[in-house]
Amino acid sequence: MTRPWRRERRRALLACLLLLVAYFVVPVEPDPDRARLLVRSTITGVLVASIAWLVTRQVRRQLRVDESAAGREVPSLLKLAVALVAGILAFALADFVIARSLPGQFANLETRIDALYFALTTLTTIGYGDVYPHGQLARAAVCAQMVFSIGVIATGVSIVVRRLVPGTSPPAPSALTPAVPPEPGPAGSRPSGPQAGPEDGPQDGPEPGPGGSRPNGPQDGASPGEPGATAAGPRR
Repeated sequence: MTRPWRRERRRALLACLLLLVAYFVVPVEPDPDRARLLVRSTITGVLVASIAWLVTRQVRRQLRVDESAAGREVPSLLKLAVALVAGILAFALADFVIARSLPGQFANLETRIDALYFALTTLTTIGYGDVYPHGQLARAAVCAQMVFSIGVIATGVSIVVRRLVPGTSPPAPSALTPAVPPEPGPAGSRPSGPQAGPEDGPQDGPEPGPGGSRPNGPQDGASPGEPGATAAGPRR
């Protein structure tokens, strides 16, 4: 991995850590003022919808990328990894907001760790049953979370693992390219090695003499009376 990619990887790791810190420090305490509570709920909903749209866009972009060009898309893959982390944290935060604003919607969801734990168990389809939605609003939110997790987040995680982790990507296209046959030589030259064909057989008639001259005598296929069929005689 080259130095620019290492820098991009460090930036992606730092972004994930900042998102995790923001998840634990953002204020979501219940507010007795219904107007402020409505504003908070609206902001949370817009945030979750925006992150879901961002993750979906990144996954669709990577699905259109050719495998041979995956090496040049490392920065985009790292952005996708950060977006996936943001998506998981956003759904965990939404579950925690619902649990704190409307007690009784979730069972045994008391802290942010519980919400993150529930989001991860929902993503991995494990479902231990110790934390579960109890109210109708919580169940509707979890249904949307399950569809998004299985259809988008799981696909994005598989793309990141397949293209970034060594040994999980398909072989390079050069290994699958057939060998190119050798180009023919200049005109009149024959390739080295035995060639199958009628030219390998014995040639009729005597071999040419020095300088390309042929010996005197009747030519093949010509009778003595025809022009060109001269007989060798003594020189005077």
